[in-house]
Amino acid sequence: MKTKEISFDAEALVASVEAMADHVRGERKLTLRTRALLPSPVKPLSAQDVVEIRQRLNVSQAVFASLLNVSKVTAISWEKGRRRPSGAALRLLELARRRPEVFQEV
Repeated sequence: MKTKEISFDAEALVASVEAMADHVRGERKLTLRTRALLPSPVKPLSAQDVVEIRQRLNVSQAVFASLLNVSKVTAISWEKGRRRPSGAALRLLELARRRPEVFQEV
């Protein structure tokens, strides 16, 4: 079995943690150079996934579209598989899947 040697840079880790702490305190702008942990890319959703997210929120298609700030036609086309959500809509749908209570506060 091949093994891969892992390098560990304690100074880089400490610098990253300090940069994040500065950001949390509002003392530093978060940039890609701070090497902060960014969320992983969202995997594409199937039409059935979109339907399940809407049903979990227990809302109609019109309300669902309104919550996501998209047209009703767009939301319906996602559910029917004619179109696939992408970009910010995909991230928002993932948020609705993981934390539906956020959308119930609106």
